[in-house]
Formats: sequence, structure tokens, C-alpha cells
Amino acid sequence: MSLPQVEIGVFGGSGFYSLMESPTEVRVDTPYGAPSSSVMVGEIAGRTVAFLPRHGMQHQFPPHMINYRANVWAMKALGVRRIIGPNACGSLQAHVKPGDFVICDQFVDRTWGRKDTFYDGPTTTHVSSADPYCPAMRAVAVNAARGLGITVHDSGTVVVIQGPRFSTRSESRWFASQGWEVINMTQYPESYLARELEICYCNISLITDHDAGAEGAEPVTNEEVVRVFSENNQKVKDLLFSMIPALPAERACVCATALEGASF
Repeated sequence: MSLPQVEIGVFGGSGFYSLMESPTEVRVDTPYGAPSSSVMVGEIAGRTVAFLPRHGMQHQFPPHMINYRANVWAMKALGVRRIIGPNACGSLQAHVKPGDFVICDQFVDRTWGRKDTFYDGPTTTHVSSADPYCPAMRAVAVNAARGLGITVHDSGTVVVIQGPRFSTRSESRWFASQGWEVINMTQYPESYLARELEICYCNISLITDHDAGAEGAEPVTNEEVVRVFSENNQKVKDLLFSMIPALPAERACVCATALEGASF
């Protein structure tokens, strides 16, 4: 059976499905194994959208066990050209507060052992990740957030740790001393794999807590992360609903031609 063709993808939780009326469940097979779940396909403001919960429908896949390649490949197989990646994150800086949104423009990878490329040979392929997040999508996200009255930071660096453990205080202070704003467990390799397939990717970091090394911060707990994320979940939905119809039909960004000159 042929797959439906979809324009925009979202990696998020199952709660986002309520944005679409009568979504269709689609199973996608990939060369890299099964994605985290079936994909739900529907429409938002006349745009076709695919939702896939990166952790699975029951949140059964911890960050280091997510099949990132299968998830991103599934989006590509559906024809997706742009992916929005909302996620819960910690803050490393005092001025970035719980409840704020950060539209990151850089990441620092501190993970290990994850399958993080589609190009294992025999052709050697080096894809630039100098500016890993789509500038066009980032501008749309920032404008949409401001229009909704959401406190948003228009740039930031997310340091991606392996998980599932949280940082020690010393690690957190080290990350903060580098000037990095956000800490997360899933942005790598998810965002970079999208670039390898010439898919635009926009990160939306919802800050749920101050990380352990922040001055006066209590150690982060999963309970607190879930509580703050739940309190702000409607803001995420509102931002997606505002952002998706504002995305331009054509792409003139670096993401669309990322493979040009990348192979030997």
C-alpha cells in the first residue's frame, strides 16, 4: 500500500494528536528498523502534518534507546520536508527561566554510541552541521511565539547529554561556564539526521527546570519536569498551531541542498 504524502512532521508526545481532527494511523517500515510508533497523519490549517512520539506511545523508549534513524527515515518516506521538534529541556543560565521557550540555533553533542548517520559507506559523505537548525523555520517559530505572548529566546545552544541520568552539579556548572543555555537528551542525533536527508528542522525547547549546577537550584527530578511541561503543554500546542500555517511553501534555506558537494 502506498504511503500518504505529508509536508510537515512533528516529533512530540501523544498529546499533540489532539491538534488534528480525525488523524489516520500509518505504519512505516524503514531500513533501520521500526520507528518509535506508528505515525499519525492529518491536517492543521490546510497543511498535511505527521506526528510521531519520539519516546513511543507509552514513553517506553529512554533517550539513549530511541531509534532516531528509523524515526527520521519514516518522516522522509512520507515526503516530509520540515520537522518541528518540541521537547522538555533544562536551563543552564539564570536568565532562561522555567516556562520560557528557547528556539535553539546550535547544539553541542555529549552523547556516545548512538547511531547518528545514514552514511556508513561505501560512499564517504560529510554533511555540514555548522548551522544545524533551519534559519527560516526558526524565524517563523520566534515570530509565532511572540505573537502569542510567550516568553521566547530567539537563539541558544543546547548541550545534549546521553541520559537517562541527569547531570552532576559539576557537569552542570561546566556546561553553564561555556555559556550554553539549554540541556537536553534527545536533540542529537535527531536534528542532525534530518539535515543528512535535506529535511529542515526546528528545535523548540520548553524550559522545565534549572539544571543542578545553577546557583540555588534544587536537583532536577523527573516529577518536576513532567509537572512544568504539563502546565505549559497548551502553549506548545498553540505555538505549533500558529507556526505551521506560517511556514513558507518553498524552501530557500541551506537545509534543502545540504547534500550538494558532501560526497566523495
